[in-house]
Amino acid sequence: MAQQLKLWLDPEADYLEVTFSDAAGYMKETTHDAVMERVDADGNVIGFSVQGISRFQKDAPLSADLNR
Repeated sequence: MAQQLKLWLDPEADYLEVTFSDAAGYMKETTHDAVMERVDADGNVIGFSVQGISRFQKDAPLSADLNR
């Protein structure tokens, strides 16, 4: 079964959000100061966000650990 992915980009706020589920959840810090993970009540990652996305170099990937 395919999983739906949603992307939101707000250029004015320099913010990107990606969700894998419409389930209720909350944002939680990660090891990277610009990345937050969205988790459901059971702690499953259902999305993530990146603040200040334009500051990252185009030729170097942003790397962050998300809990699973």
